[in-house]
Amino acid sequence: MGRFIPLSIPNFEGNERKYVDDAIDQGWVSTGGAYITKLEQQLAEFLHTENVAACQSGTSALHLSLVEIGVGPGDMVIVPPLTFIAAVNPVRYQFAEPVFIDCDDSFCMDPVKLSEFCENECEFIDGRLIYKADRRQIKAVIVVHVFGNMADMAAIMKIAHRYGLKVVEDATEALGTKYTEGELAGKYAGTVGDFGAFSFNGNKIITTGGGGAVTANDPAVVDHIRFLSTQAKTDPHYYIHDEIGYNYRMTNIQAALGVAQMEELPEFIRRKQANFDKYARLFEGFDLCKLIPFRAGTSSNKWFYSLEINRDRITASMREIITALQDKGVQTRAIWGLINEQRPYFGSLTYKLEKAPYYAARILNIPSSTQITDEEIEYTADAVKQLFKELDNEK
Repeated sequence: MGRFIPLSIPNFEGNERKYVDDAIDQGWVSTGGAYITKLEQQLAEFLHTENVAACQSGTSALHLSLVEIGVGPGDMVIVPPLTFIAAVNPVRYQFAEPVFIDCDDSFCMDPVKLSEFCENECEFIDGRLIYKADRRQIKAVIVVHVFGNMADMAAIMKIAHRYGLKVVEDATEALGTKYTEGELAGKYAGTVGDFGAFSFNGNKIITTGGGGAVTANDPAVVDHIRFLSTQAKTDPHYYIHDEIGYNYRMTNIQAALGVAQMEELPEFIRRKQANFDKYARLFEGFDLCKLIPFRAGTSSNKWFYSLEINRDRITASMREIITALQDKGVQTRAIWGLINEQRPYFGSLTYKLEKAPYYAARILNIPSSTQITDEEIEYTADAVKQLFKELDNEK
């Protein structure tokens, strides 16, 4: 088999096998056990927040947040178009409607356009933001910290407070990203808004195989979310349920993986940051693509690395580029198809989408695993540059 440099794969260098074997030996493998509690404590300590509930996925964390907010049929939720579709689907789980607001150059929600939409397209009446065209209430904003890049949360939170909106931070790609400057200095992604959602899918900076977590600015709310995630059992002896619950709790065997991964998280972040710097040096001055930086005033986990393709010179399709690099042994991917252009969201409301389609046509993600070697980084950069030189329309 020839060379293959994967895009982003899990790294099990620590105590993963030891802790999983321990969970199995104890017989605690389902939705109860000490490793779940331990993982929640580790996350709360790391994030400097009071309470975290482990759950089955980042998607379930987002869904539980919307349930807790009270989003329901006829409501609207402001969302980004340039992200993974799982950030938006929970809006529809609640029979509500998304409103797609453009991104800025960080790929995250543009607070300027968010403010313009609220001011120009809506009315704020009796503490409720009402969309003028059909009188539906806008209840929440889902902000995604794309690829570990922090959104402009200071600006977004001011807008949300002005219009009575709850903010759900989708920090599924941003565990460990934090502000280092400004009024939010020291605050981690997922701890600024009303709710924060995290993912531990196989390609994330830490993994539990599948899995996620949710936090909130009120510890009692997190307790209620944990209650909902375990089928909302009010009386454990007679199986009485006073609310609709969900089978969203993380298993102990997943949490055992997570406990080991959390021990390694600081080192994983250090490697991600160092490897990004190596790519930056290799692509410096190359005019057929550029490596997208992360927001100033933050320390990002630098989970994913993004190249912006010079579309004045490279007109080959993203599929052609990905396939050609695959043939060279380098796995890459396009950013995402815009959610508002996909079948489940045809006809959904959009507002001034300009940068989202621009970046959707230009962003290529390159290998970013924590195990990647210096030689593999150099090979990847050389393969990309060689291919782009071959595809250059002005060569």
